[in-house]
Amino acid sequence: MMAYILALGVWIAGWWLNVHLSHSDRSDTRFYSLLIPVIFGVTIIVMWEILVTMLEVSAVILPPPSMIAARFASSLNLLWADFQQTIIKGAMTGYVFGMIAAFAVAILADRSPFLTKGILPVGAFMAALPIVGTAPIFVKWLGSDWQSKAAVVGVMVFFPILVNTVAGLKDTSAMQRDLMRTYGAGYWPTLLKLRIPAALPFIFNGLKIATTLALIGAIVAEFFGSPTLGMGFRISTSVGQLALDMVWAEIIVAAIAGSTFYGLMAWLEKRVTFWHPSQR
Repeated sequence: MMAYILALGVWIAGWWLNVHLSHSDRSDTRFYSLLIPVIFGVTIIVMWEILVTMLEVSAVILPPPSMIAARFASSLNLLWADFQQTIIKGAMTGYVFGMIAAFAVAILADRSPFLTKGILPVGAFMAALPIVGTAPIFVKWLGSDWQSKAAVVGVMVFFPILVNTVAGLKDTSAMQRDLMRTYGAGYWPTLLKLRIPAALPFIFNGLKIATTLALIGAIVAEFFGSPTLGMGFRISTSVGQLALDMVWAEIIVAAIAGSTFYGLMAWLEKRVTFWHPSQR
């Protein structure tokens, strides 16, 4: 009973503090906008620690944050090696190749209405393919190293980037296109000076969606074949060894990597599309 009372007290204190900060005159400042979610996260972690420790929950079911932090600190070298294998080699390489392929196909589709009508349904079909079905196929084709994971990621990120790019390229008015024709601009000058800048908000929307898909694809693909390295491999083997603290340590790395990657894309979007009304 005491555990529940303490956890409830922590929750009430965190809630009161966040409500107080939210109604402050400085709540719109960057410091307060970061402080409020940090307090919320710390509140959840403290409640987790209290409940798991005082109720004596088995670490096999749910380890306390202190145990996860200790495992994280003692396994930095291993976590870094897994990060390099999964994120840098698998996810980032597949993301770049999928992005380039999506942009190239979007330009081709934009040039041909026939391709637009033919490629988008095929892209939708590819996006609907389950990763648990495609990952083993790519592992058989390309081996168990990072190349097969990059291929899975490339397929997963291809469609959202393609669809958003094609939609963005069509987001110009007839008046704008007529004005470019009045100036004697052909297809490529119109594309580079009018249509691609207008499509940037759509493109970045696809790129941000693809950041999470890339991370998920690379980790899940490692469940179907991997060298003795990688975040997906470590998670699957640690679950088999009942080392749930290591599983949570890998989850923390994945969450940090995904949030950083998404934040980088959002930051780049603000710098590139500063002129767009959505950024004002």
